[in-house]
Amino acid sequence: MYITCLDLEGVLVPEIWIAFAKASGIPELTRTTRDEPDYDKLMKWRIGILKEHGLKLADIQKTIGTIDPMPGAKEFLDELREICQVIIISDTFSQFAGPLMKKLGQPTIFCNSLEVAPDGEITGHKMRVANSKLTTVKALQSIGYETIAAGDSHNDLAMIQASKAGFLFRSTDQIKADHPELPAFEEYSELMNAIKGAME
Repeated sequence: MYITCLDLEGVLVPEIWIAFAKASGIPELTRTTRDEPDYDKLMKWRIGILKEHGLKLADIQKTIGTIDPMPGAKEFLDELREICQVIIISDTFSQFAGPLMKKLGQPTIFCNSLEVAPDGEITGHKMRVANSKLTTVKALQSIGYETIAAGDSHNDLAMIQASKAGFLFRSTDQIKADHPELPAFEEYSELMNAIKGAME
């Protein structure tokens, strides 16, 4: 039995923090896991910037409400869910993901959570498990699933490499150059064909 594990941001929806950086006018917030492999370090840095500018969870959620899936993402997901089980494994947060999952047809998502003060200030973040993407893939394999994985960033590499088949999707030139062994695709149709091929 196969289960496909997909990253969320950069694969199915635009990067939330990049959208918020534009909406808030804070260019530093465009930094993502494509730039910083250490997610804990990245989030602590982001939370510091939010505090400095007095920005709250509601400010980010307002921006998320304006984000739509990438063109073709929902159709790709609908087709994929007809042929195998799909789980989105993301380092985003449950407080961010809800509106996006609704627009994608409510797929299953495993993500993290934010620590939020009563006044809405984001005070910290809580990771579901350490190395959540790799840990989740290994757990799925331990209960009898063959995993296929796709993502675009540094934090996706472990789950991609640990899976029976793994693919880069709309990744950076640097990550593609560093990992020439990983098939890299730009279009959903290419990714779909690769996933189908891996299941044959």
